[in-house]
Amino acid sequence: MLELYYAAHTCSLATHIVLEEVGADFTLHRISFADEEQKSATYRRINPKARVPALVTSDGVLTETPAMLAYVAQCYPHANLAPLDSPFEFAEVQAVNSYLCSSLHVAHAHRMRGHRWTDEVAAVEALQRFVPVSVGECYAYIEREVLRGPWVMGDRYSLADPYLFTIAQWLEADGVDPQKFPRVIEHRERVRARGATVRAIAAELADEC
Repeated sequence: MLELYYAAHTCSLATHIVLEEVGADFTLHRISFADEEQKSATYRRINPKARVPALVTSDGVLTETPAMLAYVAQCYPHANLAPLDSPFEFAEVQAVNSYLCSSLHVAHAHRMRGHRWTDEVAAVEALQRFVPVSVGECYAYIEREVLRGPWVMGDRYSLADPYLFTIAQWLEADGVDPQKFPRVIEHRERVRARGATVRAIAAELADEC
């Protein structure tokens, strides 16, 4: 059985949605950021990075969302969430997820976690002020170049879709005008309506109670 360590309202939702999509047998473990459980010795033994998500498998622990999503897709090929029969197309999905992880998510993180990059108060404040610009530029690229159709890869729903959905939920809070990116917003609503997404969000809300 797989075990997903997650925190509410974080990128771990992407892996949670995919686990629901493939019908995996898994358990959830909620990590409370408010209580700083991610920094506890117990959790650090699972993920020394002190971050979420972490996916415990029979072979070991995986961290980093792109890796976890690729792992689930390959373990459950029947779900057809990645073009596993085409090395190039699979790499294209990975390229999108890598961009979401290394560019968009990082730009978003400057709003709350500037201390990861600098200990100067003025620099942290400058990063925060720039978030609407840097995040907006990422969405402009996604709107223009990434979305190929109703889904990221065109007509085929893939690993990139729940990941983009998860991060796009924070778009307004990052100070970005959603009206500038209608394709991103339409995509967000399509993913939100899927059964797997509904189940994952409901489970995380229930876990907060």
